[in-house]
Amino acid sequence: MARFAAATALASSLAYLLAGPAYAQNRAAGSQPAPAAAAKPQARMVVDARELVYDNDKKTVAAVGDVQILYQGRTIEADRVVYDQASKRVIAVGNARITETNGTVITGDKFNLTDDFRDGFIDSLRVVNPDRTRFSAPRAERTDGETFVFEKGIYTACEPCKDNPERPPLWQVRAARIIHKKSEQTIYYEDARLEFAGIPMAYLPYMSGPDSTVKRKSGFLSPKFINTSALGFGVGLPYFLNLAPNYDLTLTPTFLTRQGVLGQAEWRHRLVSGSYAIRASGIFQQDKDAFLASPLGPRDKEFRGSVETNGKFFINQSWTFGWNASMSTDRWFYKNYRIRNESLSSTTYLQESISTAYLNGQSATAWFDLRGYYFQPLNYQDWQKQQPVVLPVLDYDKRIHKPSFLGGELDFSVNVTSLTRNTAAFSELPQQKTYLITTPSYSLYDGCAVYQKNTCLVRGLAGNVSRATAQVAWRRNFIDPLGQIWTPYASLRADIFSINPDTSGVINSRVATIADTSDEVFGRAMPAIGLMYRYPFVAKTGWGTHIIEPVAQIVARPNETNSLRIANEDAQSLVFDATNLFEWSSKFSGYDRVEGGSRANVGALYTGRFGKDAFANFLVGQSFQLGGRNSFPISDLLNTGLNSGLDTDSSDIVTRAQISPFQGFFLTGAARLNATTFEAQRIDAAATYSNSIISASVGYGRYEPQPDLGISRRREGLSLNGSLRVAENWRLRAGVLFDLDKYKYDRERYRDAYASYLAAPAVAAMPVYPNTGPLQTASTSLGINYTDECTIFDISYSQSYADRQAGATKDTRTVMFRLELRTLGELSYQQNLGGTSTTGDGVGQ
Repeated sequence: MARFAAATALASSLAYLLAGPAYAQNRAAGSQPAPAAAAKPQARMVVDARELVYDNDKKTVAAVGDVQILYQGRTIEADRVVYDQASKRVIAVGNARITETNGTVITGDKFNLTDDFRDGFIDSLRVVNPDRTRFSAPRAERTDGETFVFEKGIYTACEPCKDNPERPPLWQVRAARIIHKKSEQTIYYEDARLEFAGIPMAYLPYMSGPDSTVKRKSGFLSPKFINTSALGFGVGLPYFLNLAPNYDLTLTPTFLTRQGVLGQAEWRHRLVSGSYAIRASGIFQQDKDAFLASPLGPRDKEFRGSVETNGKFFINQSWTFGWNASMSTDRWFYKNYRIRNESLSSTTYLQESISTAYLNGQSATAWFDLRGYYFQPLNYQDWQKQQPVVLPVLDYDKRIHKPSFLGGELDFSVNVTSLTRNTAAFSELPQQKTYLITTPSYSLYDGCAVYQKNTCLVRGLAGNVSRATAQVAWRRNFIDPLGQIWTPYASLRADIFSINPDTSGVINSRVATIADTSDEVFGRAMPAIGLMYRYPFVAKTGWGTHIIEPVAQIVARPNETNSLRIANEDAQSLVFDATNLFEWSSKFSGYDRVEGGSRANVGALYTGRFGKDAFANFLVGQSFQLGGRNSFPISDLLNTGLNSGLDTDSSDIVTRAQISPFQGFFLTGAARLNATTFEAQRIDAAATYSNSIISASVGYGRYEPQPDLGISRRREGLSLNGSLRVAENWRLRAGVLFDLDKYKYDRERYRDAYASYLAAPAVAAMPVYPNTGPLQTASTSLGINYTDECTIFDISYSQSYADRQAGATKDTRTVMFRLELRTLGELSYQQNLGGTSTTGDGVGQ
């Protein structure tokens, strides 16, 4: 055997194999290489090894010792690499490793490859892809440079344990064969089982899924499960159709044991200037008796369905238009069939679907928005005919900084609103009855057959109501040599109203009317001038920096006019607090009402900085009516302004505080105090703390009755929420909401029921005394979450206790489960326990 060794065993020697093994022999013996131009660039191979050996008898070339070979973008590393010229095979043994051009790392005990490294066999294979997914197998074969077949393969997206790499990962798929076809971007699993911590949990004879390079690919998505008393048990099988790079279609048949097949289709389309989506759902119900009869349920409907669509398009850099709209055959459909609705607005007891279309433009100094609204109530208490169709709502705002003739800032604003409502919405005083149950046994207007100012509130007029508002305002800051800041202000606002009410509504032969309901067009003008004064005092001490700033503001306006002629649609809510104490234009929330008369607002602000993280901020202030007519005790059709704290010449005192003694801990609070007795009329307070281990929050709210607004009860609540990291990747969370005033209401109801029993014991039943304390629970929640690089697991339980006053008859108890395995998919499930309100969701007993 002729053996040629490299003349010197260097730590790093290079051999350029441009002509196969013969060239390797010549290079190792020190002869001159063939000209580089004779080789193709893509065929050049670079070898780095301690020793290069050629065996003439066996026609092999061996690179020995810390071998590194670079060829066509791939890198192979091993203790020893042998090239067999006869079979054109490359055999690498000892810490063998291949790094592909895309970053994939393949390791094994032994590689038996073709001379271009594309195909071959690998023993004790381990593959790590760039996205940190992993394959392993005792033996694998690669063919055509793109198909891997893993015999007895294992796949996982989890990182190995650093302390014990041999321990099974959190989850893995073990299969008799795993076939990865790169050209199809698909991984096939044969005779597979899903293991958690090495324990088999699910068996799948066959499954397939996209590999990590896939962004969009046709195929089945994770199934969806549903189980309710009205629907039975159901399974949804979404199928995704990748029709083109910019549009796709998802079809989801859901098979329900009690109601049949619910069909869903979602179309998504991305264009050059934007995107839109359309989703439709529908079912021909097989068992309508599962639901309540009309008007408390959809029993009369055989077909039920919905359509939702949304889109957004960019006209240019400044202008966009879009929409978010939905419509269903009935108000219970979304909730009954668990249909996702992006336009849904939901609180504990009120739900509605808000559809809108808009045109929006923005620049550095201007803003324009034009849109319309359609509201569909989704709870049984509201009536569709009482919901307004709002079209259009136009807002425009333009700010000019430092106009040449005035300096400061000049602001132009415009608002135009028009709405139509079929039927007026009334409620009766003094008891608030926001929820108007529209059954034949109830009066539509809740006791207000004929509108009377002292007994009825009008929450919305029937007919058409339109308003156009334009305002120009100017203000400028001046700082004098003493550091005092003077801000003069001037504005002029004009409104035009057009009111065309539908003066009557009929239900059960009862008629509701408003005393003065003639069609009319009228205007209103409101000029204003004002001045704000601030004088910040700064003090530095050894423990912090302190800024004390007295603030005084005076605004002079004429009296507000036409307040009783105005249908108040957008200024129904008025909360007087520290955030609007120094509001220039008006403390009302919308445009329909405007603040009149001359008013002074005064206060003091303190800001402190202590060390690196600690700070404190306090504000206390009060508002005074100096002249003219105070707008806030002048009631409109909703009594807006009454019981607000601004309805006396000297307002309530408002305060605000923010304190952070150290990083992660925050205390916030706000209050409105009676100016004479200092009794709290409104309190909002919260404390939050968070670090890497624990997060907790406490919230408290207390609001005194506002009988002129129909709120006869004090509202008081306490919320506690927190989460705790109990172990690495594991976190517990819990929350509870207490209704601190409900026990008083329950006792009042008991006293009324007991009086009825004493008056007619033969008719009324003896009431049960509510032996409850102030900590009555309104809702609770509990959950546990696990999150790591490959898995998200979450399970939660929530309970909302029945509010009989709002129509609920049963507690709502829900368990939610979610499991997401990275690259494999997500599985979620939600189950209501026991039952829900028989009147709230339209479901029968």
